[in-house]
Amino acid sequence: MITTITGKNQVTIPAKLINQLDLQPGTRLDWTLGDNGVLIVRPLLSRGELARQVAGMGRPWLPKDADPIADLIDERLRDENAHCEPSTL
Repeated sequence: MITTITGKNQVTIPAKLINQLDLQPGTRLDWTLGDNGVLIVRPLLSRGELARQVAGMGRPWLPKDADPIADLIDERLRDENAHCEPSTL
């Protein structure tokens, strides 16, 4: 497959590669120069995909019935209530 660099240094990725790699608009690409001047392009995972991969990774270290999200919400509510209560002098 042959592509051309435009006057704005842009390159169109052939549709066949887009489909094979399941690339979407907004996909970030990591460009590096390999041995002997070989150009290497690697699609990076989206932030959403990275978050899905790490979601729940720490769960094995939590106590059996732990709910860290509920704990964070409770803590946030306590902090908000502490700041909203009138002080007594």
